[in-house]
Amino acid sequence: MRLDLSKTAPEPYAGFKQADAAIRQGPLDEAVRELVKIRVSQINGCVFCVDMHSREALRVGEEQNRLLQLPVWQESELFDERERAALGYAEAATRRERITDEQWDSLREAFPDEAELGHLVTQVSLINALNLIGVPLEMKPPRR
Repeated sequence: MRLDLSKTAPEPYAGFKQADAAIRQGPLDEAVRELVKIRVSQINGCVFCVDMHSREALRVGEEQNRLLQLPVWQESELFDERERAALGYAEAATRRERITDEQWDSLREAFPDEAELGHLVTQVSLINALNLIGVPLEMKPPRR
């Protein structure tokens, strides 16, 4: 790793950890939360985050088959409509694409609880920010 932010910028880095803790305590379904983190990290090429969140997903009960098909979730039959809406939003936001009214309406239908929807939007933003740390700093997972 090029730089350890927990030592060089501990206060701002702690803010990221606090935001993560707040999202984890909120109403967002943990499976959706971890799938979104993994998919965004795949798109952004953050090996550290892909590894960490894949392991976390398995720890909270995610199925290995779904993780294997996550890069091609649109063609997979293993993801439900809520997960598809969340993944579609996460991919579009990560690629900085405009979220169409149709896509937003689909997301609102899948996540009628505004608090859960707000936590999803925040989660997508946070994992993108963390990927912007992990990729340029060349953070790597431990070799196992």
